Amino acid sequence: MSNNKPMPVATEISAPFWEGLKARRLLVQQCGACEQWLFYPRRHCPACLAPDPAWREVSGQATLYSFTLTRIPTLPDFIDEMPQKLAVVELAEGVRINTTLVGLEAGQIRVGMPLQPVFAQADGKGTRLLRFTGLEQDAAALEAPPVVEAVAPAEAHDNRVQVDCQDQAALQALVSEQYSDWSNSLLVDQALIDAFAELSGDDYWIHTDPERARRSSPFGGTIAHGALVQVLQSRLKLALGFEITGFTTQINYGSDRLRFPAPVPAGSRIHARARVKAVELNQRGTQLTLEINTHVVGQERPSVINDLVILYQR
Repeated sequence: MSNNKPMPVATEISAPFWEGLKARRLLVQQCGACEQWLFYPRRHCPACLAPDPAWREVSGQATLYSFTLTRIPTLPDFIDEMPQKLAVVELAEGVRINTTLVGLEAGQIRVGMPLQPVFAQADGKGTRLLRFTGLEQDAAALEAPPVVEAVAPAEAHDNRVQVDCQDQAALQALVSEQYSDWSNSLLVDQALIDAFAELSGDDYWIHTDPERARRSSPFGGTIAHGALVQVLQSRLKLALGFEITGFTTQINYGSDRLRFPAPVPAGSRIHARARVKAVELNQRGTQLTLEINTHVVGQERPSVINDLVILYQR
């Protein structure tokens, strides 16, 4: 399991809380002198200043104190969670915890609703994060990370219209301002970015150093190389709805235009759509310009715009 999102760092004081989550137990401090419940973790009780509050397991029974829906990710790494359902919940013991709601649609969320804890698996190392959901939801089912399936192209291969590479009228009919349906999607994770960096020699920190990128990058984390995203277009099966026939050779003739308008944060999924921008029959053969726009899934602005020129020769 790959996870490029920033993870909490356990301190000497907070370590029991995070270790408890790994064991699917919610531990909260309680003062032994005045019995005050505490959260966030502290060395002394804020009510009576007694030292060394004890860690005790609680049920996690809670109510929703407040919430907000974020339409813009707090970091690029969280783009797959939009809209984020950020919340403050109040445990039965009276302490309040900042958290995220899962398994709920926006219309189901209301202040004061009863909640239950979800010990959400965050990576393959046993790290779990505390989330909350409604009492009607299956909390255990929400513990596993979501599986994003690749989306198959909308048009099956057998349904594509065949167009002869010398049929000028039929070729010109393919030119359109309308884009195809989306292709399948592909995960661009840090491991893939690192492999491309090693292959290309471009190991600039904005691509390969997640910690530095979180501190210093304007994007809040590492991003994929533009050239990598362009190359990955060959792994995205475009739903073009047509097939060029009647040629003996098909050549990638280059690009008339190549732009990288938006970053692809590590951990994003990308997909693409395309349109036939121009067709020209000349002495070399049939030259078709295919504008391919690759987007991060859920983002309106493309990450790569590639006017790919394909040459068909008899």
